[in-house]
Amino acid sequence: MRAFKTLILAAALGLGLTGSALAAESAVPPEQEWHHSGIFGTFDKAALQRGFQVYKEVCSTCHAMSLVSYRNLQALGFSEDEVKAIAAQYQVPAAPNDAGEIVERPAIPADHFKSPFPNEQAARAANGGAYPPDLSLMAKAREHGEDYLYALLTGFEEPPEGVTVPDGMYYNKYFPGHLIGMPPILQDDSVTYADNTPATLAQSAHDVSTFLVWAAEPHLETRKQTGVKVILFLLVFAGMMYAVKRKVWADAHP
Repeated sequence: MRAFKTLILAAALGLGLTGSALAAESAVPPEQEWHHSGIFGTFDKAALQRGFQVYKEVCSTCHAMSLVSYRNLQALGFSEDEVKAIAAQYQVPAAPNDAGEIVERPAIPADHFKSPFPNEQAARAANGGAYPPDLSLMAKAREHGEDYLYALLTGFEEPPEGVTVPDGMYYNKYFPGHLIGMPPILQDDSVTYADNTPATLAQSAHDVSTFLVWAAEPHLETRKQTGVKVILFLLVFAGMMYAVKRKVWADAHP
């Protein structure tokens, strides 16, 4: 069953593991500190904006986020005008014209993020046969997904002695089987942050992992707030019920 789950994960990621690699165990991703962790945790808006920048400038060249719309970026702290400007940078298919031809138009906030490839076949052709997965829900693909994503992005290293890495593959100590088709796309200074935060590998990986958690769970903060309110209500209700019980049974036990 464990091997089967590993195989499913590899297929979902579309990164082409070999059979022998599936048998290898990956290192356990170290637990990181996240602003959104815990019952009272909230998203760091600055980190979300930086994470979106990393996705936009680095990850989006291969990975789609088809379940996210440009208008959703207002939740990251971008203004309506900023979201319109971001969307307008992309050309998307318009409705067919009178001649039945499909032309392109600038994207609007209601459009979903534009995919880097028109179809799966084009994506595989551009990536040596591997299919870059959609990142919309990637943070929920594994338990503690943000820790895994951070570890994956920072876990590239030279293979141990005796391990042969096939052409087109890379060694990553946190990926199941260790052999992954995705190159180490993040490096120090892969982006220049708009807020002048030093764009180290660790910082960029942390920020984009935070962004991917938000994309997968955009209502995380609301859910936590609702949970706290429910717990407080139940505590008050339990206190009231205890007081009523004491009052009702007071005369029965003089």
